[in-house]
Amino acid sequence: MNSTILIVDAEREYAEYIELFLKNENYSIHKCDTAEEALRCLDSVRPDLAIMDVTLPGMDGFALCRHIRETSYFPIIMLSARDEEIDRITALALGADDYLTKPCRPLELVARVKAQLRRYTTYNRDPQQEDDKIVFAGLLLNRNSHECFLNGNLLPLTPTEFSILWLLSENRGQVVSSEKLFQEVWGEKYYSHNTNTVMVHIRNLREKLNDSAESPTYIKTVRGVGYKMDP
Repeated sequence: MNSTILIVDAEREYAEYIELFLKNENYSIHKCDTAEEALRCLDSVRPDLAIMDVTLPGMDGFALCRHIRETSYFPIIMLSARDEEIDRITALALGADDYLTKPCRPLELVARVKAQLRRYTTYNRDPQQEDDKIVFAGLLLNRNSHECFLNGNLLPLTPTEFSILWLLSENRGQVVSSEKLFQEVWGEKYYSHNTNTVMVHIRNLREKLNDSAESPTYIKTVRGVGYKMDP
């Protein structure tokens, strides 16, 4: 089945431009001009991924992302004409999986869509295998159902957060560098400015795990190197 993508952008010409490239990849597209229209669309459409602009009339993209993350965990790629680090950090902190500055190169956007969908579908695949579960220290990660439980309680992790936690859990006892985290999870070459991207997602994970950076139970920072989880 072809993946369904929701595009939320008040610039109709730009949305149609993106749609053209995505349809060439056989994706099914739903377009909305406003956040309110997108929320109504979500009542009947279950997208596999959303691409949304930060700047929208009425409710902005940040607020829309927050609303979506209350109930859904499909990948979200946010777009903005403003190349401000604070916007990127805000988007990631609210649960977005990726962030691109407009006008972005369409082939780069398509590549990022494919990467997000590949990770999302990989962690929701059907075959049942023992190595698709990790259990330790009150955590249970199930890669088939893309679920993480902490002491029996389901944690609302985004696809990116789950990917990071799985990678760290899979490498318990070893330090995973920020560079490796980014390359493995985002599937792209690491640059120094990507450090904030990793840090924001680690911070979000710690909050959901009720963890502390100062006295962590799960995710420990190894300064100047990366992160680790003890066996």
